[in-house]
Amino acid sequence: MTIRIGIIGVGVMGADHAHTLDRYVNGAEVTAIADVNAASANTVAAQLRSARVVDDAHALIAADDVDAVIIAAHDSTHAALTLAAIDAGKPVLCEKPLAPTVAEARSVCAAEKRTGRSLISVGFMRRFDPSYVDLRRSVTSGELGEVLVAHCVSRTVEAHPDGDSASTVTNSAIHELDVMPWLIGSPIAEVSWHAGRSSRHAGRRIDPQILVMRTESDVLITVEVFLNAQYGYDTRCEVVGEEGVAALTLPSTVVTDRGRARSLTYPADWRPRYADAYREQLCEWVRALETGRAPRLATAEDGLRAAIVAEAVIESMTHEGQVIPVAYDRETIGA
Repeated sequence: MTIRIGIIGVGVMGADHAHTLDRYVNGAEVTAIADVNAASANTVAAQLRSARVVDDAHALIAADDVDAVIIAAHDSTHAALTLAAIDAGKPVLCEKPLAPTVAEARSVCAAEKRTGRSLISVGFMRRFDPSYVDLRRSVTSGELGEVLVAHCVSRTVEAHPDGDSASTVTNSAIHELDVMPWLIGSPIAEVSWHAGRSSRHAGRRIDPQILVMRTESDVLITVEVFLNAQYGYDTRCEVVGEEGVAALTLPSTVVTDRGRARSLTYPADWRPRYADAYREQLCEWVRALETGRAPRLATAEDGLRAAIVAEAVIESMTHEGQVIPVAYDRETIGA
């Protein structure tokens, strides 16, 4: 059985998904592409085996040769396009965030629940990254003892110039807001936002930002998000327990010794760092669709949980770093 996939948005992330599906995922075929930039859509379609360009995203969702949809368009479109896919009864893999606001994310969750089906997956790919999977195994095995604190770092070369401080949370830190409760095994209970001197490269946003979070199990988590770090793409995570410490290693495959110095290189963006995670995530999604079971990807409820935590972080941002309790809608998501 071949799953025919339509992709909405073929910028950096959507194009990467298209090429990964085309080259590495058995049982998948990219049949349709839609993007507001027609030139980008035509360029990507020409690089694939059998994709055609569709002028309108909603026409792509409704197309007879599309069984499932990937949404990689601008964050502001995610909720409306996901709702359209739900109305069409088609499974959808929505890139993070599920929606930029809690209200939109909640409406998507409610629409999916009304169908009685598991239609929505969210692209929190770190759950499939081998290093995060190994780190979680260290935590859940008990070899570290009781977890006490965790430290996270998320740095990129440069941020989109149009972004603001809130978008740092909803578009970038959202990964930590999802993966840390998954890693620790406990939801975020309270958050606070902090910043000092901002980089001269920061544009309209405050950069870097520091988030401090406490889980319901009383684990303290620190997150540094620095989107204009210049030197390279760099993700770090360290978990400190009563009996030991476990951390992600730097994902460089080559170390160079030259001129009495040792060096390694950093990727320019997230794609090389998480190539395995994206591939594994897409393979799992397609396998689940082939067999009719629920995918092991993050769910719509996971997307809503992350949105609720992000909203609390932004509230702290606008209230001078005040500690904000995270108020989950427990009837909706069972947090």
